[in-house]
Amino acid sequence: MMKILLLSTLIIAIGMAFFLIKVLSNKNGTFSSQHIHDSKAMRERGIHCVMDQDKEMRRKSRFAVEEKSNQ
Repeated sequence: MMKILLLSTLIIAIGMAFFLIKVLSNKNGTFSSQHIHDSKAMRERGIHCVMDQDKEMRRKSRFAVEEKSNQ
């Protein structure tokens, strides 16, 4: 049991060390945006995030999902 705890702690420590190296190697410790709408390649392909698609649908119609009548 103790070996498993030490091994898992070691694995987590190694992962944290790699993450620290990644943060320190970037300018000001920042990462590029991971959002779809910030990606030029995705915009060129016409791919949008679900939030943008929902906003567009709400602008085009009164309801995002059409309602069925029970008649």
